[in-house]
Amino acid sequence: MSAIAFATPRVARTDTPFARDVVAGLSARGKHISSTWLYDDRGSKLFEDITRLDEYYLTRAEIALLERHAPEVGALAGPRATVVEFGSGSSRKTPLLLAGLDRPGLYVPVDIAAQFMVESAHALKRTFPRLLVQPAIGDLRTLTSLPLPPLDWPWDPDTGPGRRIGFFPGSTIGNFAPEDAAVLLARLGRILGPGALLWLGLDGTQDPGRLLPAYDDREGVTAQFNLNLLSRINAELGGDFEPETFKHEARWDTHDRCVEMHLVSRCAQTVEVLGRSFWFAAGESIHTESSYKVGALRVQAIARIAGWSTLRVFSDEHSGFNAYLLQRDVTET
Repeated sequence: MSAIAFATPRVARTDTPFARDVVAGLSARGKHISSTWLYDDRGSKLFEDITRLDEYYLTRAEIALLERHAPEVGALAGPRATVVEFGSGSSRKTPLLLAGLDRPGLYVPVDIAAQFMVESAHALKRTFPRLLVQPAIGDLRTLTSLPLPPLDWPWDPDTGPGRRIGFFPGSTIGNFAPEDAAVLLARLGRILGPGALLWLGLDGTQDPGRLLPAYDDREGVTAQFNLNLLSRINAELGGDFEPETFKHEARWDTHDRCVEMHLVSRCAQTVEVLGRSFWFAAGESIHTESSYKVGALRVQAIARIAGWSTLRVFSDEHSGFNAYLLQRDVTET
């Protein structure tokens, strides 16, 4: 007589950062969930699809800037640099930076979507077989340290690791309000240490006619990306969202100069998550992302407050996208 095996039901954990954020956000007067949680493995792959859309000009603009200016970064960095990429995603732009460097020694991608990050790191390793790749799982909102080699100043390419370069492309820092961006940049500076360089990509466009299609494309890929958050809540937190009863919406906030993404309830409904009920009125939304659009002068002021000096500003004149090459004070302790 054979034994009968019963599947153990999956129990949603209530003590994870994701669970705490979702419950707190859905309980708030204005419902919101951090854009961090849009990037599970499926969300990361959908975002990669977004970056290839005609409407999403940001990626093309930054790739063009990297193609032109990576050698300049390499000349300032020197040999055997350690590259730390914050919010690495697909690492699609990373080869452009690495190709401009002299014998880069270590690449540390940092992302919250572990599987997608590791797959991308393996693909990069095939292109740069001599490069040491050391992925690190981390949430930029709370990241305070990384396993980096000892820091020596000045850098000696014959006896130790080279200069540290932070790589923060994709306008990801635009998901933080300017005051929070300053706090984040200061924290990243402490992680990278004195004398480090930082490539910072940030969109400065403030034309709604260009912006809104970039965040609400005609093929509906951005809508899938946003709605995937509800499917993730269902899968990981025992939610009973019906994604088809919500719609994706992009809005331009003139006062704060940012694009907002929302999931808008098509009807009055009650949804359960982790055994708790949440009421939605028809037309009520969950705010899932803000993408602040900041001009060059303000970015440099924010960087200065956070302990960075601006070495270069690389601009795409057609789109308004800028990349900033920053340097951390070498006298920092």
